[in-house]
Amino acid sequence: MADSKRLVRFNYKAYFADAEERLYDTTDMEAAKEAGIYNEKYRYEPMAYVIGSKNIFPALDEAIAAAEVGKEVEITIPCENAAGPKNPKLIETYPLKDFTKQEINPYPGLPVNLGNRTGIVLSVGAGRVKVDFNNQLAGHDLMYRFTVIEEVTDAVAKAKAVLEMNVGNADGFEFDIQDDKVVVTESEMCKFNQNWMIAKYKIVTELRDIFGVGRIDFVQVWDANQKI
Repeated sequence: MADSKRLVRFNYKAYFADAEERLYDTTDMEAAKEAGIYNEKYRYEPMAYVIGSKNIFPALDEAIAAAEVGKEVEITIPCENAAGPKNPKLIETYPLKDFTKQEINPYPGLPVNLGNRTGIVLSVGAGRVKVDFNNQLAGHDLMYRFTVIEEVTDAVAKAKAVLEMNVGNADGFEFDIQDDKVVVTESEMCKFNQNWMIAKYKIVTELRDIFGVGRIDFVQVWDANQKI
């Protein structure tokens, strides 16, 4: 098996680094509730992350890679190294009637979908609605407080973490980690989940990176004795 990438689990609190230090994302349920950003559909638990996978800002990736297990780290990332400055061309104005036709009552802060784009209402007045289609992090310095709670070293635990990152959980999956390949036996969920085929591509990439192998096999089992 070739050199592989490290996988860790960490807790974090992410803030806009302004005077108020507004929390915008976290793995801490109580902190989310206190900040008014709690989402009942979100699983508040340590985040699994493959170091070097480029799924987060490079500066944060580097800080996680260097962090000691169990030690809280704080890092501030300037706007230009995070989501970048806001693009004024992505702030657009629409007639209020475009919203009333859809039975939408716009107000500042309301997330809206227009033309397959997601934006945030900035202001409403004089029969017009201003909508910001920039990334919500654009134009902000960001501050993170995080703690790496463990580095996952067990091979099967690593594979399970990849499934958790991409489909929510690894229940019903089985894994066989070999020197030259990884064999994933799919859960019953995969037979009926329309998003599985899309998720599969990312899972293949991450399993290759973590285990340093070129081949990933997926096995689907149809058992006559299994109730569907």
